[in-house]
Amino acid sequence: MAKQPMLKFVQIERDMPKKRAAEMRREDFHEIYAEYAAEKAAEQASRCSQCGVPYCQSHCPLHNNIPDWLHLTATGRLEEAYQTSQATNTFPEICGRICPQDRLCEGNCVIEQSGHGTVTIGSVEKYITDTAWEKGWVKPAIPASERPESVGIIGAGPGGLAAADMLRRAGIQVTIYDRYDRAGGLLTYGIPGFKLEKDVVMRRNQLLADSGVEFVLNCDVDENIFATIHAEHDAVIIATGVYKSRDLAMPGSGLAGIEKAIDFLTVSNRKSFGDDVEEFDSGRLNAEGKRVVVIGGGDTAMDCVRTSVRQGATSVKCLYRRDRANMPGSQREVKNAEEEGVIFEWLSAPKGFTGDDTVAGVMVQKMRLGQPDASGRQAPEVIEGADYVEEADLVIKALGFEPEDLPTLFGQPDLPVTRWGTVKAAFQTGATEMEGVYAIGDIVRGASLVVWAIRDGRDCAEAIIERFNSRAAVAAE
Repeated sequence: MAKQPMLKFVQIERDMPKKRAAEMRREDFHEIYAEYAAEKAAEQASRCSQCGVPYCQSHCPLHNNIPDWLHLTATGRLEEAYQTSQATNTFPEICGRICPQDRLCEGNCVIEQSGHGTVTIGSVEKYITDTAWEKGWVKPAIPASERPESVGIIGAGPGGLAAADMLRRAGIQVTIYDRYDRAGGLLTYGIPGFKLEKDVVMRRNQLLADSGVEFVLNCDVDENIFATIHAEHDAVIIATGVYKSRDLAMPGSGLAGIEKAIDFLTVSNRKSFGDDVEEFDSGRLNAEGKRVVVIGGGDTAMDCVRTSVRQGATSVKCLYRRDRANMPGSQREVKNAEEEGVIFEWLSAPKGFTGDDTVAGVMVQKMRLGQPDASGRQAPEVIEGADYVEEADLVIKALGFEPEDLPTLFGQPDLPVTRWGTVKAAFQTGATEMEGVYAIGDIVRGASLVVWAIRDGRDCAEAIIERFNSRAAVAAE
């Protein structure tokens, strides 16, 4: 009888790829985790229990065939593992790096519940596709035949790129319009290199270009441009994401030195590309030699504190109004930040800022968690008389994002939006009430995960292909 290659979780412990020492990774923007060697990837994949009901798969927004590609990796059939992974995920090597696996697939791994430590799904996923790139298995999506229909996609983030890939595979003509000079959206300019090195994103962009996707960059879509896009294409997908930063209306909030997280991260990523960036070179969006305070508790806040460390800040503190257990950001990222020297001030909220023309400090009020609300979450309450001032030379607001006013921006008052300003669209297809106009990703969901944007892009592309096929069938009758 052949030896069982799986179910090794009892004999083999969970083992993540080695992490670079904090004192080394503080000095650069390279990814902090090493790559698995082939033997180690096969070993860790073999820990999978191959359960009859794979909760890892059902809790993945893309419903990736995780048990199947873990089995293929464990048995040395790596090219098949890549093909299986690629079948449901447009960007597996990106999801393997930045997905919060602890809240999705790995967080629902059955062997984790039995105390054996979850399978390292994300790291194996990253290894499979990085190897596929090295071996030349990743090919442009050249369709068997070209179709006459065309789709215009507004936004070159993960949702728009995923839709473009699916549409090109079906032979549909695709043009992507984006306000930035490089495609990728937040993958390019929002997420720092220590989580996602930029060559990983750029090679995907190039693959799409090689597949026949046309990119129109530095294109800030307004009323006139939207009208042109709508007229020139058979369908339009709005995949702009949400870029309007939430703000703080409190005393001193207009002082110089108080900046938005998206501006800080975009400038830092531009410098990583080697661009000349006046806001960085002038020192305005450069943390070097400064006492930095970041306000917020999500993954964007973690990106800001860890970027500040690498830029040479003298101190970096993160204020969050709840405790560690209630923090929305990844616990893994919190741990990485602490290792790199970031100090977290839990149960601390800003009430204003000190300084004359430039910020000199944050007025902080200490909080405690009160009684749970209807959802079961404890609301923070102010502790009277416990205020203090946290000195700061640079304050970064990482408070989340809201949608821009697209009906006004695009000159389309009939574009339906919710009371939150997100575009109202069918979740499964992305179809809006405007004829031929679809919307996907964060502009529909609100600020969410990259993996959900990919899911939305793929679902929307499938719906558009079905619509085109139905229309062609009717025309042929």
